[in-house]
Amino acid sequence: MQHLQWLEDINRNTNLVKELFLNLSEDQLNVKPNQNTWSIAQILEHLIVINESYYPIIKELQNQTYKAPIHAKIPFLVSFFGKFVFNSVEPNRRKKMKTFPIWEPSQSTVAPGILERFIQHQEDLKNTIINTEVFTGNNVIIHSPASKVIVYKLSTAFDIIVTHESRHINQAKELLVNLVQS
Repeated sequence: MQHLQWLEDINRNTNLVKELFLNLSEDQLNVKPNQNTWSIAQILEHLIVINESYYPIIKELQNQTYKAPIHAKIPFLVSFFGKFVFNSVEPNRRKKMKTFPIWEPSQSTVAPGILERFIQHQEDLKNTIINTEVFTGNNVIIHSPASKVIVYKLSTAFDIIVTHESRHINQAKELLVNLVQS
């Protein structure tokens, strides 16, 4: 029943975003403390972009057209990459990591409505998880949307997604503290 835990985690992340950021103006959501730090809006946009980058792979799984890379048959690699990526997105890690270019948020002001888009995206993500239970239950292996070299179980991808969300919501919470103190 791992999917129930993912749904619970997504609900928790969504509720936290609503609680923390729903009363902020678009200008406040787009405040960047410096050039090297994302705004709250950019963080939310990044989460949408990265989560949705899995959708084409999931669509191929559902259409039975997905072809896993040959090295996906090597359990050690699947386990290694899954643990490596999961550990890299842990919320308590203080080390800043550079994201793949395909997952970069806008470099300027994020369009209005980012909170509404994020909340809707979370509902879509929950539906995606529900609709892929057969694949997660069968330990289907996929490649990362960023690189076909990186392979892990679809269930690990969902672990990564919800953990990554928590990491960045914590980051956005820190921005909120700075915003309130200014």
